[in-house]
Amino acid sequence: MTYSPLTPLDGRVAIVTGGARGIGLESVKALKENGAKVVIVDINAEAGEKAAKDLDVDFALTDLTKSAEVAKLASDIRSKHGRIDIAFNNAGIAVNVPSEQCTDEDWHKVININLHAVFYCCREFGKVMLDQGKGSIINTGSMSGIISNTPQPQSAYNVSKAGLIMLTKSLAGEWAKRGVRINSISPGYIGTEMTKIGMANQDWYADWLNFTPMGRVGEPREVATAVVYLASDASSYFTGSNLVVDGGYTCW
Repeated sequence: MTYSPLTPLDGRVAIVTGGARGIGLESVKALKENGAKVVIVDINAEAGEKAAKDLDVDFALTDLTKSAEVAKLASDIRSKHGRIDIAFNNAGIAVNVPSEQCTDEDWHKVININLHAVFYCCREFGKVMLDQGKGSIINTGSMSGIISNTPQPQSAYNVSKAGLIMLTKSLAGEWAKRGVRINSISPGYIGTEMTKIGMANQDWYADWLNFTPMGRVGEPREVATAVVYLASDASSYFTGSNLVVDGGYTCW
């Protein structure tokens, strides 16, 4: 698979959170293939270190829900590389429980990782980019941020992704004139480790495919191509956009 964009990423410093597996890992491969210096950020030390070793990139073990750790991460990367050009804020989780059974802990865990942590990353990586006068931030939203999925219950996840999409638009408006572009990518059902848990439920999986016009789940590489596009100067007039990659799920 070739990920080449219209313009290369030679020498640009890219951060990928949740980069040890799934969409994040495939995006690390794609960004590196196009010349970027990539830093994998993940809470899973074993998976992160293995991915970094296999791909010959940097790894930073970080709890993104702790703003002080995110600030240190941004400072450390800037100290080592001198800049931050691309930030793919991809780390996220889902909890599938009926809302009347959703505990405070469930709710806060999802919102902390999917929304609060993304804001911390945008803020800290954005400060570096604003100082540079240039940068591209890409946030992983979801089609669940614009529709409510069926049949699985996941109100916390849906709310977190809707908030992320609006955060993306808000920051894009604030920072556009200062050279920083911010967009989101909203995947549909993609064949990652997280989604495969739901795919094991045959009732859920049948509905997912029936509601997807293309009749299949996507592959992580099909999202990674969009990440490379939004990271590169080929998307120089994109900011505040939400690029939906869902096989047509939301077009009905």
